[in-house]
Amino acid sequence: MSHVKIWVHLVFSTKNRIPFLKRNIRFELRLHIMENCKKNNIFLQAINGYEDHLHCLISIGKDQTISKIAHMIKGESAFWLNKSRMLNDFFSWQDDYFAVSVSESQLSKVINYIHNQEKHPYLKIFCSGG
Repeated sequence: MSHVKIWVHLVFSTKNRIPFLKRNIRFELRLHIMENCKKNNIFLQAINGYEDHLHCLISIGKDQTISKIAHMIKGESAFWLNKSRMLNDFFSWQDDYFAVSVSESQLSKVINYIHNQEKHPYLKIFCSGG
């Protein structure tokens, strides 16, 4: 039986960095993404963000790629947000994303960083490219 354990910190932002993700929307969006990841066998360890971006810590399975996971999370969540009509405007994510591998020894630091996004939203260590 194959065993793969690759941790990836995935960051993506709203189109043109428009601050659509106010606190109540961000909360609902995180819940939706968590549920959708479970349904699609994506192991999502942590998720959080601020008004114009989201961070996810994921573990990639043996048949998964970063590209497929990013596409699924971004595409499905944008579709859901538009369908839900929580926003008055059309919502979309930037086409690109940032992904970096995370070593086991750094997991707790990355999880803490993600969980504390609202305390340091503009410390853009991982999302400088948008």
